[in-house]
Amino acid sequence: MAAFDFSADDIFKLAEEIEVNGEQFYRKAAEDVSAPQEKDMLSGLADMEKEHKRLFEQMRSEFKEKEKSQTVFDPEGEAENYLKALADIRVFFEKPIDTSSMKNILKAAIQAEKDSIVLYIGMKELVPEKYGRNRIENIIKEEMGHIRQLSRELAKLKK
Repeated sequence: MAAFDFSADDIFKLAEEIEVNGEQFYRKAAEDVSAPQEKDMLSGLADMEKEHKRLFEQMRSEFKEKEKSQTVFDPEGEAENYLKALADIRVFFEKPIDTSSMKNILKAAIQAEKDSIVLYIGMKELVPEKYGRNRIENIIKEEMGHIRQLSRELAKLKK
């Protein structure tokens, strides 16, 4: 067991923050492309991230009280700040992204989704069963769906 445990609620808040970052990434990329169909696709991906944030919020609202409770005394909110920093640094940000082509944008997005899955797998180990560890699988499955969708879009470009 880790010295600093998290609840499923903490991880879902992280997931929501990552979805916000993803939406911002796609909106920015949409500004950088000129083809209308590329702008539409990227705007659609941004909307998908926004919808996933809503989905995670809705899932989180259904948690039992134990899954929402703090696992340690943290009056300064350091755990939440740590998770927010992870969301901002690890996924979609702090990396130069080449937006000169849809191919590069999609590759960067796929890598960001993979990074988020790795992050959630690692964070899952820090959530004890009694605090909702099994719920983290829902986030991982959603992110895997993102990768499948992005990979299909990338495959279309290679034809």
